[in-house]
Amino acid sequence: MEKNNSIEKLSVATIRSLAIDMINKANSGHPGMALGSAPVLFNLFTKHLVVDPKDAMWFNRDRFVLSAGHASSLLYAMLHLSGYNLSMSDLQQFRQLDSLTPGHPEYKWTPGVDATSGPLGQGIAQAVGMAMAEAALQAEYLNGQQLVNHYTYVLCGDGCLQEGLSQEAISLAGHQKLNKLILFYDANNVTLDGALDLSFSEEVKTRFIASKWNVLEVMDGNDLNAIDKATKEAKLSKDKPTLIIVHTIIGYGSTKQGTSKVHGAPLGAEDGKHAKVEVYGFDHPDFYVPQEVYDYFKENVLQRGQAAHKIYEENLKEYSRSYPNEYQQFEKLCLKNDISDYLPKDIPSFEEGMVVSTRSASGKALNEYMLALPNLIGGSADVAGSVMTKLNDGLDFTPEHREGHNINWGIREFAMASAQNGMLLHGGLKTYVGCFLVFSDYMKSAIRMAALSHLPGIYLFSHDSIAVGEDGPTHQPIEHLAMLRSIPNVRVFRPCDIRETYVGWQEALKSTKNPTALILSRQNLPLLNGSNEEGARRGAYVVSKEQKEAKLCFIATGSEVSLAIETQKLLLEEGIDVRVISMPSWELFDEQEQAYKDEVINLPYEKRISVEMLSTFGWSKYAKTNMGIDTFGASAPAKDAIKKFGFTKEALKELAKSVL
Repeated sequence: MEKNNSIEKLSVATIRSLAIDMINKANSGHPGMALGSAPVLFNLFTKHLVVDPKDAMWFNRDRFVLSAGHASSLLYAMLHLSGYNLSMSDLQQFRQLDSLTPGHPEYKWTPGVDATSGPLGQGIAQAVGMAMAEAALQAEYLNGQQLVNHYTYVLCGDGCLQEGLSQEAISLAGHQKLNKLILFYDANNVTLDGALDLSFSEEVKTRFIASKWNVLEVMDGNDLNAIDKATKEAKLSKDKPTLIIVHTIIGYGSTKQGTSKVHGAPLGAEDGKHAKVEVYGFDHPDFYVPQEVYDYFKENVLQRGQAAHKIYEENLKEYSRSYPNEYQQFEKLCLKNDISDYLPKDIPSFEEGMVVSTRSASGKALNEYMLALPNLIGGSADVAGSVMTKLNDGLDFTPEHREGHNINWGIREFAMASAQNGMLLHGGLKTYVGCFLVFSDYMKSAIRMAALSHLPGIYLFSHDSIAVGEDGPTHQPIEHLAMLRSIPNVRVFRPCDIRETYVGWQEALKSTKNPTALILSRQNLPLLNGSNEEGARRGAYVVSKEQKEAKLCFIATGSEVSLAIETQKLLLEEGIDVRVISMPSWELFDEQEQAYKDEVINLPYEKRISVEMLSTFGWSKYAKTNMGIDTFGASAPAKDAIKKFGFTKEALKELAKSVL
């Protein structure tokens, strides 16, 4: 026992010393939480976390999310010691250009990082999504516990719990009884600006109990036995997620410990040496790891994890013999992320003259694809009947019915989008979430995180213009498409009719690394004779050709495409020939070869008019004249609001004539 205590003490000292050295060498970073929480992660990795560092993406591994991503030096130290492909030289390049050890953890960049984190609170919400995915996938298959059966762990700090997002996620997790979710809370009572009581006086324990969580408490963050005991108890929970409050000292070992001065500034050589030698009893050169520490981690993380992985692979073989069809599906959808055998190759044919809103068209497509794709799951933020995300005869995802595919997210837009990220980070699922376009504002940071992490989330945003009508400017989007289009790696798709809506859905489902926002109308739109599946897949195409020689071209999206075609007819009566281009997706169009782009938009810049019932911001890229709305909307019946802002064929005709 004494020997065990000795190696554990030495290991924790090594972890803390590596964090000090990384931050000092970079002259940048956050030592406070890294030093305070080192015992928590040491205990978790060596006693509980089941991972295989030589196969970092093993599907059935436990997931760990560092929600307080600024403590990345601690995570990198753990990954290095555990045997991941992260060398000592990588640690020495902490926070340097293109290194594997960036300032905050990045998914698919550093081996062993299960989630990009740093924006506080998002790690908690992503972990909630991971725990939901584990439960959903386990229920999807016969004897699914043989395929998916693991824990999701999170480490957060005071800052994460102050973000409103965290409460959305905590509430959702409690409601869903995600008993295999365990959250460690580094309670050090300090934030960047000073003592926590400057801004926070909540009873955190009571808050979590009220949200239907178990709550355990460790009074001394250096007490490994107490941390271990609490973790074991948390894993026994049958119907609640568990919070483990660990009372720590920020910057433990520093002469400035317990103060905000150690939150985000290097300790420096002198204070670093004081902490290492005088407090930790670790008198060694910088970046030194005793061999016995490497050996301890090899035995208790790497070998323990590889043994579990080997047993899992043997169970998989047995499962494949017992349930060959189930296994084939699991292999395709979960292990290979391949939906090609399930996704219909072509979109349906539609009745001529069909008139339907694109939100209704989206609902129709969703229900068809839900029947085809066994791993499609999602829902909306309490607007299923408006965004058309309700599944026909679909079962709700609940603690009693984990096999349900319809998620009632509640009025939690931010948590919904962030948890979707977690579900996709977990793997094995195709997901979608929905709300009104104007409330994409609530979700923006999570959408950005999806884009940064290359997660193919699907966002169904309905009520896409001032045609929302009587609900007025608070519910009428203006700048929101410009915002979504400005996020790198996001694909925005605003269809003009049911045919383009189906194409948008297919492109979203096929995506493996781009989030897709489908922008959907509340009002009915006609099926256009010229709408084209192949053209829509390429982002833009000629939907209504000129008669002889075009003098102008209209470039429109969504409901404005039919407006442009109506105006085209009016102008032709006056001898003015116009080409109408439907451009459902800027991003897809920009990916096309130049010859195709020149073929579609074949008139000079000065002869192009963009037509979109939202902000004109960004449209100057394609057209000199931009018809849009750069003010807030107005409360009125849709037809009156549309007329007030000039989106009529008469107004567009006059604009076209003025350009000529």
